[in-house]
Amino acid sequence: MAEHVHERKSLFRPDAVIFDMDGTLLQTETLLLQAHSRIFAALREEGLYVEPEPPVEALLGCLGMLLEDIWLKLMPTATEEARSRANELLLHFELEGLAAGEGQLYGGVPETLKSLREQGVRLFVASNGLQPYVEAIVQHKGLAVLFDGLYTAGGRNTATKAELVRLLLDEHAVSSAWMVGDRSSDVDAGKRNGLAVVGCAYADFGASTELDGSDVRISHFAELLQLLPKV
Repeated sequence: MAEHVHERKSLFRPDAVIFDMDGTLLQTETLLLQAHSRIFAALREEGLYVEPEPPVEALLGCLGMLLEDIWLKLMPTATEEARSRANELLLHFELEGLAAGEGQLYGGVPETLKSLREQGVRLFVASNGLQPYVEAIVQHKGLAVLFDGLYTAGGRNTATKAELVRLLLDEHAVSSAWMVGDRSSDVDAGKRNGLAVVGCAYADFGASTELDGSDVRISHFAELLQLLPKV
Protein backbone atom coordinates (compact mmCIF):
# COMPACT_ATOMS: atom_id res chain seq x y z
CA MET A 1 0.00 0.00 0.00
CA ALA A 2 1.30 3.46 -0.91
CA GLU A 3 2.33 5.74 1.89
CA HIS A 4 0.91 9.23 2.12
CA VAL A 5 3.36 12.08 1.88
CA HIS A 6 3.23 12.88 5.59
CA GLU A 7 4.15 9.26 6.37
CA ARG A 8 7.15 9.12 4.09
CA LYS A 9 9.49 12.09 4.14
CA SER A 10 11.18 11.78 0.75
CA LEU A 11 11.95 9.78 -2.37
CA PHE A 12 15.29 9.69 -4.19
CA ARG A 13 16.26 12.93 -5.91
CA PRO A 14 15.21 12.54 -9.57
CA ASP A 15 16.91 13.72 -12.72
CA ALA A 16 13.42 14.33 -14.11
CA VAL A 17 9.74 14.28 -13.19
CA ILE A 18 7.22 13.05 -15.76
CA PHE A 19 3.63 14.24 -15.41
CA ASP A 20 0.36 12.97 -16.73
CA MET A 21 -1.87 15.88 -17.86
CA ASP A 22 -5.59 15.23 -17.26
CA GLY A 23 -6.41 14.84 -13.59
CA THR A 24 -2.82 15.58 -12.63
CA LEU A 25 -1.97 19.08 -13.86
CA LEU A 26 -5.33 20.09 -15.39
CA GLN A 27 -8.74 19.92 -13.73
CA THR A 28 -10.13 18.44 -16.90
CA GLU A 29 -13.77 18.68 -15.88
CA THR A 30 -13.47 22.49 -16.02
CA LEU A 31 -12.81 22.13 -19.75
CA LEU A 32 -14.97 19.11 -20.60
CA LEU A 33 -18.29 20.02 -19.00
CA GLN A 34 -19.27 22.31 -21.88
CA ALA A 35 -17.41 20.43 -24.62
CA HIS A 36 -19.18 17.15 -23.81
CA SER A 37 -22.70 18.34 -24.64
CA ARG A 38 -21.50 20.20 -27.72
CA ILE A 39 -19.82 17.06 -29.09
CA PHE A 40 -22.98 14.97 -28.90
CA ALA A 41 -25.19 17.80 -30.17
CA ALA A 42 -22.94 18.08 -33.23
CA LEU A 43 -22.90 14.30 -33.79
CA ARG A 44 -26.70 14.24 -33.59
CA GLU A 45 -27.00 17.19 -35.96
CA GLU A 46 -24.71 15.45 -38.45
CA GLY A 47 -26.74 12.23 -38.15
CA LEU A 48 -23.74 10.25 -36.90
CA TYR A 49 -25.04 9.30 -33.46
CA VAL A 50 -28.69 9.44 -32.43
CA GLU A 51 -28.64 7.44 -29.20
CA PRO A 52 -28.93 9.18 -25.81
CA GLU A 53 -25.91 11.22 -24.78
CA PRO A 54 -23.81 9.40 -22.16
CA PRO A 55 -23.41 11.35 -18.90
CA VAL A 56 -20.34 13.58 -18.64
CA GLU A 57 -19.28 11.52 -15.61
CA ALA A 58 -18.79 8.57 -17.96
CA LEU A 59 -16.38 10.63 -20.07
CA LEU A 60 -14.50 11.85 -17.02
CA GLY A 61 -14.25 8.27 -15.79
CA CYS A 62 -12.45 7.34 -19.03
CA LEU A 63 -9.76 10.00 -18.76
CA GLY A 64 -6.31 8.47 -19.01
CA MET A 65 -7.43 5.91 -21.59
CA LEU A 66 -6.44 6.14 -25.25
CA LEU A 67 -9.00 8.19 -27.19
CA GLU A 68 -10.07 5.29 -29.40
CA ASP A 69 -10.82 3.26 -26.26
CA ILE A 70 -12.76 6.15 -24.71
CA TRP A 71 -15.18 6.36 -27.65
CA LEU A 72 -15.52 2.58 -27.85
CA LYS A 73 -16.59 2.57 -24.22
CA LEU A 74 -18.90 5.61 -24.45
CA MET A 75 -20.42 4.79 -27.85
CA PRO A 76 -20.12 1.00 -28.28
CA THR A 77 -22.72 0.89 -31.08
CA ALA A 78 -21.37 3.87 -33.01
CA THR A 79 -19.69 3.62 -36.40
CA GLU A 80 -15.98 4.18 -36.87
CA GLU A 81 -16.90 7.40 -38.70
CA ALA A 82 -18.84 8.64 -35.68
CA ARG A 83 -15.98 7.86 -33.29
CA SER A 84 -13.48 9.54 -35.59
CA ARG A 85 -15.71 12.61 -35.79
CA ALA A 86 -16.07 12.62 -31.99
CA ASN A 87 -12.26 12.82 -31.77
CA GLU A 88 -12.19 15.80 -34.11
CA LEU A 89 -14.98 17.56 -32.23
CA LEU A 90 -13.40 16.93 -28.84
CA LEU A 91 -10.12 18.50 -29.94
CA HIS A 92 -11.92 21.42 -31.60
CA PHE A 93 -14.01 22.29 -28.55
CA GLU A 94 -11.09 21.78 -26.15
CA LEU A 95 -8.84 24.10 -28.13
CA GLU A 96 -11.66 26.62 -28.44
CA GLY A 97 -12.26 26.48 -24.69
CA LEU A 98 -8.58 26.86 -23.82
CA ALA A 99 -8.27 29.87 -26.12
CA ALA A 100 -11.27 31.41 -24.32
CA GLY A 101 -9.59 30.94 -20.94
CA GLU A 102 -11.50 27.82 -19.87
CA GLY A 103 -9.83 24.93 -18.04
CA GLN A 104 -8.22 25.34 -14.64
CA LEU A 105 -4.94 23.95 -13.35
CA TYR A 106 -4.96 22.30 -9.93
CA GLY A 107 -3.90 24.53 -7.06
CA GLY A 108 -0.15 24.93 -6.71
CA VAL A 109 0.74 23.60 -10.17
CA PRO A 110 2.59 26.63 -11.64
CA GLU A 111 4.48 27.40 -8.43
CA THR A 112 5.47 23.79 -7.78
CA LEU A 113 6.66 23.21 -11.36
CA LYS A 114 8.70 26.42 -11.22
CA SER A 115 10.30 25.37 -7.92
CA LEU A 116 11.20 21.92 -9.26
CA ARG A 117 12.72 23.50 -12.34
CA GLU A 118 14.72 25.98 -10.26
CA GLN A 119 16.10 23.04 -8.27
CA GLY A 120 17.51 21.51 -11.44
CA VAL A 121 14.83 18.89 -12.09
CA ARG A 122 13.86 18.38 -15.73
CA LEU A 123 10.11 18.34 -16.37
CA PHE A 124 8.13 16.38 -18.96
CA VAL A 125 4.55 15.52 -19.83
CA ALA A 126 3.48 12.02 -20.92
CA SER A 127 -0.19 11.95 -21.87
CA ASN A 128 -2.51 9.57 -23.69
CA GLY A 129 -4.14 12.62 -25.27
CA LEU A 130 -3.54 14.45 -28.55
CA GLN A 131 -0.42 16.54 -29.15
CA PRO A 132 -2.21 19.82 -30.08
CA TYR A 133 -4.34 19.51 -26.92
CA VAL A 134 -1.38 19.14 -24.55
CA GLU A 135 0.58 21.86 -26.35
CA ALA A 136 -2.39 24.24 -26.09
CA ILE A 137 -2.73 23.65 -22.34
CA VAL A 138 0.91 24.44 -21.53
CA GLN A 139 0.84 27.42 -23.89
CA HIS A 140 -2.39 29.01 -22.65
CA LYS A 141 -1.54 28.35 -19.01
CA GLY A 142 1.95 29.82 -19.30
CA LEU A 143 3.80 26.58 -18.57
CA ALA A 144 5.62 26.05 -21.87
CA VAL A 145 8.99 27.41 -20.69
CA LEU A 146 9.06 24.93 -17.79
CA PHE A 147 8.97 21.70 -19.80
CA ASP A 148 11.78 19.92 -21.64
CA GLY A 149 9.37 17.78 -23.65
CA LEU A 150 5.69 17.03 -24.23
CA TYR A 151 5.02 13.40 -25.16
CA THR A 152 1.58 12.22 -26.26
CA ALA A 153 0.09 8.98 -27.55
CA GLY A 154 -1.44 11.02 -30.37
CA GLY A 155 1.91 12.48 -31.33
CA ARG A 156 3.92 9.25 -31.03
CA ASN A 157 1.25 6.71 -31.95
CA THR A 158 2.04 4.56 -28.92
CA ALA A 159 -0.25 1.78 -27.72
CA THR A 160 0.51 2.19 -23.99
CA LYS A 161 1.65 4.88 -21.57
CA ALA A 162 4.57 2.62 -20.62
CA GLU A 163 5.79 2.63 -24.22
CA LEU A 164 5.44 6.41 -24.41
CA VAL A 165 7.46 6.90 -21.21
CA ARG A 166 10.16 4.52 -22.49
CA LEU A 167 10.54 6.69 -25.61
CA LEU A 168 10.85 9.80 -23.46
CA LEU A 169 13.48 8.27 -21.18
CA ASP A 170 15.57 7.07 -24.12
CA GLU A 171 15.38 10.23 -26.20
CA HIS A 172 16.31 12.52 -23.30
CA ALA A 173 18.82 10.18 -21.63
CA VAL A 174 16.96 10.42 -18.31
CA SER A 175 18.88 8.55 -15.63
CA SER A 176 16.25 8.56 -12.87
CA ALA A 177 12.71 9.88 -12.67
CA TRP A 178 9.40 10.05 -10.88
CA MET A 179 6.16 9.32 -12.72
CA VAL A 180 3.34 11.50 -11.40
CA GLY A 181 -0.26 10.72 -12.33
CA ASP A 182 -3.77 9.81 -11.25
CA ARG A 183 -4.55 6.63 -13.19
CA SER A 184 -3.49 2.99 -13.22
CA SER A 185 -1.85 3.55 -16.62
CA ASP A 186 0.51 6.03 -14.95
CA VAL A 187 1.38 3.56 -12.19
CA ASP A 188 1.97 0.87 -14.80
CA ALA A 189 4.12 3.18 -16.95
CA GLY A 190 6.27 4.11 -13.99
CA LYS A 191 6.73 0.58 -12.69
CA ARG A 192 7.48 -0.94 -16.08
CA ASN A 193 10.23 1.64 -16.56
CA GLY A 194 11.73 1.36 -13.09
CA LEU A 195 10.55 4.77 -11.88
CA ALA A 196 9.20 5.92 -8.55
CA VAL A 197 5.44 6.53 -8.85
CA VAL A 198 3.63 9.39 -7.15
CA GLY A 199 -0.14 8.88 -7.22
CA CYS A 200 -2.34 11.97 -7.34
CA ALA A 201 -5.32 11.23 -5.12
CA TYR A 202 -7.12 14.53 -5.66
CA ALA A 203 -8.77 14.09 -9.08
CA ASP A 204 -11.36 11.44 -8.15
CA PHE A 205 -12.15 10.45 -11.76
CA GLY A 206 -11.37 6.76 -11.45
CA ALA A 207 -11.92 3.88 -9.07
CA SER A 208 -10.29 3.87 -5.63
CA THR A 209 -7.95 1.13 -6.83
CA GLU A 210 -6.48 3.28 -9.65
CA LEU A 211 -3.41 4.20 -7.62
CA ASP A 212 -2.65 0.74 -6.23
CA GLY A 213 1.07 0.13 -6.64
CA SER A 214 2.16 3.75 -6.41
CA ASP A 215 5.01 4.49 -3.98
CA VAL A 216 3.47 7.60 -2.47
CA ARG A 217 0.08 9.29 -2.76
CA ILE A 218 -0.40 13.03 -2.53
CA SER A 219 -3.62 14.90 -1.84
CA HIS A 220 -2.36 18.29 -3.09
CA PHE A 221 0.00 18.98 -5.96
CA ALA A 222 2.38 21.14 -3.89
CA GLU A 223 3.16 18.11 -1.68
CA LEU A 224 5.55 17.00 -4.43
CA LEU A 225 8.16 19.40 -3.07
CA GLN A 226 8.07 17.65 0.31
CA LEU A 227 9.14 14.42 -1.38
CA LEU A 228 12.48 15.85 -2.48
CA PRO A 229 15.29 14.85 -0.12
CA LYS A 230 16.71 17.70 1.90
CA VAL A 231 20.08 18.88 0.62
